Amino acid sequence: MESWAIEDRRGGDYDLLLDLAQERGRAGLERALREAVRAGRLAAGTRLPSSRVLARDLGLARNTVAGAYSQLVAEGWLTARQGSGTRVARRTEEAPAARVVRRRRGAGPAPVAPAEFAPDPSGLPYNLFPGSPDLSSFPRAAWAAAARRAIIAAPSEAFGYSDPRGRPELRTALAAYLARVRGVRADPETLVICTGYVQAVGLLARALHARGARRVGVEELGFPNIRTLVRSAGLETVPLPVDADGADVRGLDERTAAVLLTPAHHFPTGALLSPGRRTAVVAWARATGGVVLEDDYDGEFRYDRQPVGALQGLAPGHVVYAGTASKSLAPALRLAWMAVPPHLLDAVVRQKRLADHHSPVLDQLTLAEFLTSGAYDRHVRRMRLRYRSRRDRLVAALATRVPGVRVSGIAAGLHAVLRLPPGTAPLDTLVARAHRRGLALSGLPTYGAAPDVPPALVIGYGSPPEHAFGGAVDLLCEVLRESGADA
Repeated sequence: MESWAIEDRRGGDYDLLLDLAQERGRAGLERALREAVRAGRLAAGTRLPSSRVLARDLGLARNTVAGAYSQLVAEGWLTARQGSGTRVARRTEEAPAARVVRRRRGAGPAPVAPAEFAPDPSGLPYNLFPGSPDLSSFPRAAWAAAARRAIIAAPSEAFGYSDPRGRPELRTALAAYLARVRGVRADPETLVICTGYVQAVGLLARALHARGARRVGVEELGFPNIRTLVRSAGLETVPLPVDADGADVRGLDERTAAVLLTPAHHFPTGALLSPGRRTAVVAWARATGGVVLEDDYDGEFRYDRQPVGALQGLAPGHVVYAGTASKSLAPALRLAWMAVPPHLLDAVVRQKRLADHHSPVLDQLTLAEFLTSGAYDRHVRRMRLRYRSRRDRLVAALATRVPGVRVSGIAAGLHAVLRLPPGTAPLDTLVARAHRRGLALSGLPTYGAAPDVPPALVIGYGSPPEHAFGGAVDLLCEVLRESGADA
C-alpha cells in the first residue's frame, strides 16, 4: 500500500492509501483510483494532485499518471477543467434525477410532468447542455484590468447605495453600445440594470400584474424557468406555437397584456421571427396597448448573415428590450439590462427597489469600463469566431459519422437542434445512455415540446471548455450511433 497527501475541498490535507502492489503501471493506477472512488474514499468533487506531483510521490512517469487521468475522465470517473484541476466526478447513481419510481404491473407508463426549472447538467465530465458560454474563455486578465481602472476612477459616492436603475456610467455605455450594435433606441435614463435576465422578467411580470395584467403570451418552446417565473407573479401564460417563422403571434388579442419573445434567435429552435410577424406583433402592441418583452439573449453571435436588428427599434414605446452578459461573458456576473418604455419605467423601478435596491455596483463599473475601452467588442469578436468554428466542427462530424441526423437552428447563437431519424432509440433512453457515459445532453421535451413532436436534441456547442470540445463531440457521435441514429 502506498499513500500520498491530497488536498480536499476545504483546503486541508489527508492521506489516501492506494494498493499498487499487484500493478505499478498505468493499469494499476487506474484500477486503484476506480476502487477509491467506488468505495467512497474519494468523494465527488475531491481535487486530485497534479500529474507531476502524483508521479513524483508514486515513483511513476508523469505520462503514466497523465494517461491514467485522461482514461478515467473519458470513463466518467474524473473531470478535468481548466483552472479547476482534476476532480472526482459525480457518479450517475448519486444523481437525484436517477431515482426510479416502481409502478404496479399493468398500470401503464408513468405520466411525464412538465419541467418547472431547467435541469442542472453539472457533475459530468462532458457537457453539451445549451444555455452557457465557454466559461474557460472568460477574459480574466482584461476584466481584472478593467476592474482596477474602474475602481480607481470611481467617485466616492459610487460606494454607497445607488440608483435602483443602476450606475449612470454603465447605463450611458450600454445605451451607446446597444444603439451601435443592436439598433436599440434607448436613453440612459430609461435603462434598468438587473441581477440577471431572470430578475428582469420577474420585475416586469410583477410590474404588469400590479397594473392589472393577468395574461401573458409565451413561446410554447423555451426555458421552463421563465414560464414558472411568470406564473409565480400571478400571471396566466398563453402558449404561442413556434414554426420556421418564429412564434405565431396571431393568437394575441386585447385580453393578453404582454408577450415574451426571442425574435432574433428563438430558443431552442433557432428560428428568426419573420418580417411579417415582427410587423404583426408591433401592430398588436400599438392597437391594444400591449407590451412586448424582447429577449435578445445571444444577439451578438450571428454567423451566416448580418445581425438582425432588435425588434425594439421598430416600436420603442411598446417593446421592453432585455439583454444580458451571461452569454457574451459569464452567468456569474449576474448582469442584465432592460430598455423600458417611459410609461412602464416607474413601475419597474419600484419592483427593482423592492427586490434588492440595486445590482452590485463594482461589477457595473467594471462592465462600463469594459465597454468603453473596446475590450467587450474585442472579446465578442474573438468568441464569435471560436463558436462559429465549433459549430462547423460539430456539423462536419455529424455529417461524416452520423449522416441520418439533420442539424438546424445554426445560423446564430451557441446551440444547434439535432433532428433524429426514425428508428432511433427513444429520446429518454438516448439521454440516459449519454449520461452514463459522462455526457450531459437535453432533448426538446425539456423545453416544452409535445410528445408527438419528432425527437430532437438541443446541443449547446458553446458550453464545453476548448480542451474538452472534441471529446464531447466524439462521445455525442458514439452515443448517437449506438442509439441507431446513423441510419
